[in-house]
Amino acid sequence: MSTAGRPRLVHVTTTDISLELLLGPQLSAFVDAGYEVFGLSAPGPFVERIEARGVTHVPLANATRAMAPHRDLLALGELRTAFRRLRPTIVHTHNPKPGVYGRLAARAARVPVVVNTVHGLYALPDDRFRKRAVVYGLERLAATCSDAELVQNPEDLDTLRHVLRIPASRLVLLGNGIDLTRFGTSPDDAARRAAARAELGVGDDAVVVGAVGRLVAEKGYPELFEAWRTVRAQYPTAELVVAGPDDADKADALDRATVAAATADGVRFLGMRDDVEELYRAFDLYVLASHREGFPRSAMEAAAAGLPIVATDIRGCRQVVDDGVTGNLVPARSATDLARALGTLVGHDDLRRSMSLAAAARAVQEFDQDRVIATTLGTYDRLRRAAGVG
Repeated sequence: MSTAGRPRLVHVTTTDISLELLLGPQLSAFVDAGYEVFGLSAPGPFVERIEARGVTHVPLANATRAMAPHRDLLALGELRTAFRRLRPTIVHTHNPKPGVYGRLAARAARVPVVVNTVHGLYALPDDRFRKRAVVYGLERLAATCSDAELVQNPEDLDTLRHVLRIPASRLVLLGNGIDLTRFGTSPDDAARRAAARAELGVGDDAVVVGAVGRLVAEKGYPELFEAWRTVRAQYPTAELVVAGPDDADKADALDRATVAAATADGVRFLGMRDDVEELYRAFDLYVLASHREGFPRSAMEAAAAGLPIVATDIRGCRQVVDDGVTGNLVPARSATDLARALGTLVGHDDLRRSMSLAAAARAVQEFDQDRVIATTLGTYDRLRRAAGVG
């Protein structure tokens, strides 16, 4: 279960992009803490960056974001075989699907310690009963195979405890965090802002609204594009910039016609970017129109960069945005309310400045990833002692 006395730790996600962009700094911290760390996911362009952290990547042939139950069953068997071969001390699962079949496979392989992070329950209390029954049933089943559930959002903590009846002893409120040294404000912000805006070809007087996220309808892009037509009519020099990759595996991926229509309305699409910390400095405010979030990293990153945020009033966004202080919350799926909130901030420099200062301060107080890492390592230590494994 270890090499040269180091406990072996396996993290499981669907894709390599999650291992790097969602978990990268944490994986590095676990390596530094003395663990022999493995990352299991579908292979992709981020594997080299993952392994540069001292993490061994093991490709999974059947991990997919698509709705493919037969592939998920194959992934369960594939993981069980991998766990029996690797003989890890700890398996830590992430994302909705690996969180289910990964926990089942780890327990079937008799892994001593099984941990899962709840990044955001895939069903919400106001979803249709059928969806809640399926999602909650699978979560309850998988949770019987774990020793700890690290829960990012306190609203999910309440659901897991009182609806799914997960024992309180297994639940740990984790929260979420980011690298404040990467996304936080710095003395050279003015120069970095000028460089980023020059790259975008944006003038000093233009108000730039930014959005970062996968191009899927669940992120609220259809409502955002509709709202933007109203905002642009009122403020013709304002700019909406969207950075994020296509996600063809998802049923709600934006089609080319939607993207073309938005482009015709003045929306700028940048595609996948590795330098989002620089893009935030080019923005004047941030928008997240999602229908579902767990504890959104992009909004935390934007807050750390000192951006006021317009976001939907849903689980996750409520934990990042202090309504009326660091930004504004609006009803989900309402292009009218979204346009009104965006227009207010686009048109009021003083309000943006005051919210900018409040957002940066909140990020320093509440969104530091070091606290998340410390909580996770503390959970590992506690569970290893309880299991009697080194």
